[in-house]
Amino acid sequence: MKKVILLTVFLISIFFTSCEEVVDVDLDTAPPKLVIEAAINWKKGTNGAQQGIRLTTTTGYFEEQIPVVSGATVFIKNSQNQQFDFIEVPKSGRYICPNFKPVINEEYTLTVVTNGSTYTAKETLKAVSPITRIEQNNEGGFTGKDIEVKAFYNDPADETNYYLYKYVYSNKVASTFYVDEDKFFQGNEFFSISDDDELKAGDEIEITHIGISKQYYNYMNILVSIAGSNVGGPFQSPPATVKGNIINTTDKANYPLGYFSLSEIDTKKYIIE
Repeated sequence: MKKVILLTVFLISIFFTSCEEVVDVDLDTAPPKLVIEAAINWKKGTNGAQQGIRLTTTTGYFEEQIPVVSGATVFIKNSQNQQFDFIEVPKSGRYICPNFKPVINEEYTLTVVTNGSTYTAKETLKAVSPITRIEQNNEGGFTGKDIEVKAFYNDPADETNYYLYKYVYSNKVASTFYVDEDKFFQGNEFFSISDDDELKAGDEIEITHIGISKQYYNYMNILVSIAGSNVGGPFQSPPATVKGNIINTTDKANYPLGYFSLSEIDTKKYIIE
């Protein structure tokens, strides 16, 4: 009987060993694209002078390191032709401006020069209504047992507004983004809402409301619908290419990824009770 069992185990091991095969998957490769992360955010209560822009390139699917772009010329001009230079932190791909001057409804022009190409974009700095209060509901979600958090604000009555909401949860790695327009609540109190069904007492949420343009709203609406709301950030690699508002004036066919946006933002932190 023992011999039969040993023989059976031996045959099974041979069968599974013979079925193990290394499969090589050929993935299409494409030339790296420039990625420009140029979100100029003016936090309420600050002067907004310290701003940053990040330059990287796309890379292979299985690569762990994101290549940075060094040695570029990066600056922003306002409508009065005042120039704000962004200087690189050496070999980091991060370009910093210490003296930016944010003005609501001012139009700004971004210029990036790198590797023989010039990239430009225009955008207007949009305001955001302040968060007035935060409410917790312990009977939310589909089950009526989830914890929900709402952040309220008063939408201006005399203009069309677009919003980007960002939720950062202490119990999650990825941030959550979603967009909204005031088409159905213009001039009224409205709110953003959490979407984490695993919230519990003691968890912390960082809620950010961001005022955005209609063009940026359309861009983020497409990006979130493709990647889902838990996208980590607007410039994490999406499953499909989404063109932003930045143009390669040297070679229009070789467009970059990313978006140039200017926003007033309001951020609040809340601890689940």
